[in-house]
Amino acid sequence: MAERELSAFISAVKQLLGPDQAQLSAIHWLDELELMDSRPGSTYRHWRAVTIAASARLANRLNAGPHDGSFAEDVVYYQGIADTIV
Repeated sequence: MAERELSAFISAVKQLLGPDQAQLSAIHWLDELELMDSRPGSTYRHWRAVTIAASARLANRLNAGPHDGSFAEDVVYYQGIADTIV
């Protein structure tokens, strides 16, 4: 089930924003999954909530734009990781 949710999310991001944003979004989706798994009492995985959280990160990243230093740092940091995921 998680694979379908992640795949649908990444496909949509790739279609709308291109492969670079899709790679970063895949990493953020997996980060959000880890965060939700680490919550106390978290046994039920709500995949849509993971996608919503990753979508919020994507929106923040797009709103920040390339002029924001944190955006540039994210790109450099995640570039190596993204190549191995997507």
